[in-house]
Amino acid sequence: MKWLFAFLLAVTIFGSAAFFGYHIIVKPELAVRAEQSGQVPDEPRIDVSLPEFQAAARLRQEGKLVEARGALTSFLQRYPNGLHTEAAKDVLGDVNMDILFSKVRTPEKQEYVVKSGDVLARVASKTKTTAELIMRTNNLNGTMLHIGDRLLISHPEFSIFIQRKAQDAVLLDKGNFFKRYKIRSVKLPPRQQARIVTRVAETMAWRGGKRVGFGTKEFTGSTRWIRLQTPGHVIYAEPSASTPQPGGVPPPPTGFALAPADVEELSGLVNSKTAVTITD
Repeated sequence: MKWLFAFLLAVTIFGSAAFFGYHIIVKPELAVRAEQSGQVPDEPRIDVSLPEFQAAARLRQEGKLVEARGALTSFLQRYPNGLHTEAAKDVLGDVNMDILFSKVRTPEKQEYVVKSGDVLARVASKTKTTAELIMRTNNLNGTMLHIGDRLLISHPEFSIFIQRKAQDAVLLDKGNFFKRYKIRSVKLPPRQQARIVTRVAETMAWRGGKRVGFGTKEFTGSTRWIRLQTPGHVIYAEPSASTPQPGGVPPPPTGFALAPADVEELSGLVNSKTAVTITD
């Protein structure tokens, strides 16, 4: 009987070790791998990424924008197909805009001291950015500059990636995710190439049914459109119940409709050099 007792004791000890080893070490590691690859296991999926996502979102709530950006970027690299990947992209997009449209100092922003003869358009051209981005970054109420003003200048290299079926417009900076916009509706001719590579042709602003120019008093609060070089492709503000014709002008017959605030934001970031790729 002693041998039986010893055998049962050994089974208990090694069985317990194996049990705890699996649940404490192996199972969490398998869950992380499944989370990263997007696999759905037969048993209920363990939400191993939630604490990391919550920690990153909390940094934004605390106003630690640069730290939040780093945490969210690392999160998306670690869990490219996880349970909270889409939510993390949306939060990261908001954080990126919070940083871009503020005087938060980051390595990618440079200081420019206004000199005699400088006007906003000239500074934008000289620093290879847009005048509207300079205004929004530095909280300027108008286009007037004063000698000695210290401006923070960003140098993003934006491009737009549009997915027709998913109805997403993704803004990329140097090829990396920056922000995602939801396309409300797509109106295009029935025959479309599977992939279109084009550029922004011009940005337009409408107020009271007329086009208005940047720097005018009518420009603030105007409705924006982004016309692409490919004929019939316009990113425009979709009418709503409160604004049946945003800007007082009917929507174009074809193009991609976004929320008015999204088109206004996006139009201030692009120029004629902005590449646009459209796929199914």
